[in-house]
Amino acid sequence: MEENTPSSLPEKALNLSTFFCLYIAQAIPMSFFSTAIQVLMRQADYSLSSIALLQLIKLPWILKFLWAPIIDRQCITMKDYKRCIITSEIVYALLILSVGLLDIKTDLYLIIGLVFLSLIASATQDIGTDTLAVLSFGKRDKSLVNSMQSMGSFGGTLIGGGVLLLVLQRYGWQSVMPCLGVFVLLALIPLLSNKRMNIAAKEPAKRAQLTDFIWFFARRSIWKQIGFLLLYYASIIGILSVLRSYMVDLGYSMKEIGLLIGIVGTGAAFVSSFLAGLLVRKIGRYRSRILFAVFILLTTIYFMCISWTEPSLPMLSAGIVLLWSAYGMATIVVYTTAMDCVRKGCEGTDFTIQTVLTHLSGLLMAFLSGVVADRVGYHGLFIFEVVLAFVSLLYIFCFFKKESQPTYS
Repeated sequence: MEENTPSSLPEKALNLSTFFCLYIAQAIPMSFFSTAIQVLMRQADYSLSSIALLQLIKLPWILKFLWAPIIDRQCITMKDYKRCIITSEIVYALLILSVGLLDIKTDLYLIIGLVFLSLIASATQDIGTDTLAVLSFGKRDKSLVNSMQSMGSFGGTLIGGGVLLLVLQRYGWQSVMPCLGVFVLLALIPLLSNKRMNIAAKEPAKRAQLTDFIWFFARRSIWKQIGFLLLYYASIIGILSVLRSYMVDLGYSMKEIGLLIGIVGTGAAFVSSFLAGLLVRKIGRYRSRILFAVFILLTTIYFMCISWTEPSLPMLSAGIVLLWSAYGMATIVVYTTAMDCVRKGCEGTDFTIQTVLTHLSGLLMAFLSGVVADRVGYHGLFIFEVVLAFVSLLYIFCFFKKESQPTYS
């Protein structure tokens, strides 16, 4: 099966904008739900332990590798992928609209149940979208479509976790939800109108089996990539996980924290992920791995240095921009190399497994960073993150060579 590469700049731009719309359609509602419901539950005097259980609604995005082989097996042609994405998106929108008909004060648990179902639909759309992205772009342009994925994610966080909270406060739950549902449907327009996007039909012998997510780990050649996925931005995740607490301890208000992290930081990640996609395309995977790993190391060193004293607002702001920029850059290398490591016929399964591994690594790193910070303080934690970033850089030199990445099969 040959990969399809858009033949002209307008066609490539149309395809990239199509994927950006699909990715941001996933991100905005999910970010809004995870943030808004927590705020509303706390305002209604729910316990912190009850609010913590809300994290379980994200389980579909952790477990989506279980049904990714079904998508790989059933979707053969471009028409199949469009049908999968459009159906999932419509179900997603209908569930969001249903949530908008309920009262958050009296129907909270029903709302959480519907949100959980909506994220199953969203995760299914993501599998189809990721697979289509792998198949629609050649190796040279995969970093560009991954820029669209990261920009959609960060843009969705900026809007869903920031702007829409202000809209919610002014207009209320039952006004915001229908708008979200309509937005998800509108995001389908570029895909529906894009007649030029095309992929080669899969070979029958390469169709995925339901157990293919297990055989992903049976290849010896994949383990260096797994180590890379677990290590590459673990140090950045570690700092991000304690950043809000660190700012609270420095005396910043919730409004200031929201502005600096939710707008300045996320905005920096949005821009850096776009620039990183262009850079990966220009200098290649190997040099990008090293360059961004060095940037991550310098960022952790910066936080270690400013933790010796109480940083000023400009110093902390610079650190936040560096941190989120490093995160945005790192996601491009992670997603792009993950696309290089998929087997024919199992593109959705293999890419999904790799993204899930990064999510699990992030959860583990967030927990570990909290434990380390409790024991040795922020300064000790930042030293730990410097060591981890340095180990990640050494790992690249040891396990990856300058030659172009092979296609795993």
